[in-house]
Amino acid sequence: MNSNVKKFSSESIITIFFSKLLKINWIIIFCLIFLGVVGVASLYSAAGSDWYPWAKNHLIRLIFGFGLMFLIAFTPSKFFFKFSVLSFILCVCALILVKFIGTGSVQRWISYGGINFQPSEIVKLTLILILAKYFDHISKIQLEKLLPYVIPIFIIMIPGFLVISQPDLGTGLTIILLGISILFFVGISMKFIIFSILISISSVPFVWQNLYEYQKNRILVFLNPEIDSLGSGYQIIQSKIAIGSGGLFGKGFLLGTQSRLDYLPEKHTDFIFTLISEELGFFGSISIILVYCLLIASIMKVSFNVESLFSKVVVFGIGCLIFLYLSLNIGMVCGLLPVVGAPLPLVSYGGTSLLTVLISVGIVLSISIHDKKV
Repeated sequence: MNSNVKKFSSESIITIFFSKLLKINWIIIFCLIFLGVVGVASLYSAAGSDWYPWAKNHLIRLIFGFGLMFLIAFTPSKFFFKFSVLSFILCVCALILVKFIGTGSVQRWISYGGINFQPSEIVKLTLILILAKYFDHISKIQLEKLLPYVIPIFIIMIPGFLVISQPDLGTGLTIILLGISILFFVGISMKFIIFSILISISSVPFVWQNLYEYQKNRILVFLNPEIDSLGSGYQIIQSKIAIGSGGLFGKGFLLGTQSRLDYLPEKHTDFIFTLISEELGFFGSISIILVYCLLIASIMKVSFNVESLFSKVVVFGIGCLIFLYLSLNIGMVCGLLPVVGAPLPLVSYGGTSLLTVLISVGIVLSISIHDKKV
């Protein structure tokens, strides 16, 4: 009898596993794999046809990240609801800790046991989770008033200003934009929107006076790169040259002259899209952007097919996070936005941002499996 019970239990576990596997949104998985391959190939090219120092590490992180993503996908979504507050508090503590033990030219990373991680990337995900949990307990009638938004605004501003003070203006503003996007999603009052716009406009002189000199230079260079063509404006000028020189079909994989001759600074991180544009051209760049759009659309679609408000807000927030990464990075390298620290998801070299995206998508997959409408 014991053998029958064991056989039944093992068969039931296998059945449950395959039933959950069939519920996974494979369009999302294929988009992630495609973008991961593009990232490895681009980093291989950026290093001059060499796996070191970026492509090999990126591939290892991708494999580890995909394994972690699938593990999270099979974890019940109630787990993330339960630990959302704790995860946010830990990330805020890590942001405070960065001020004392942070490493790098600016203190943005924490190093432990030879591993570096950036708390400002992880806090974006935990912000989504804690806001989702908060609004899950608020009724629609309460959301028509301003008072219920005081606590979430406070929650958004804490990590936002901690990151800005590192100083990392770009990432800090991204966190604030992400939080505001979630407020819009849950149905914030029009009165508050008008009030926020007026406050933002009136605070511009104060914000400008408190910016660091290099941050002011970035904004001035964004408006006119030629004012410092060999200094702050050099990066964006070379980026535009690389993108334009790619033409319609590009110069070919591994044949980009701007990257080969080291005219492109940060070609393996924030400015990797310029290398892709030069080598693959307009059509190659647009194809990659379309894959990102398909990924974001597939994630957003999940938010319409789940039951709880918590799940809806989490999935929307993660889709919005990837959209912000994409739009800020491409806008930056094309000269449409000031230069900020915004990696291209799954393509740029960077362990924390890569794992943050894959963990986030793992949560989306978990929600689509465990909280989907029948």
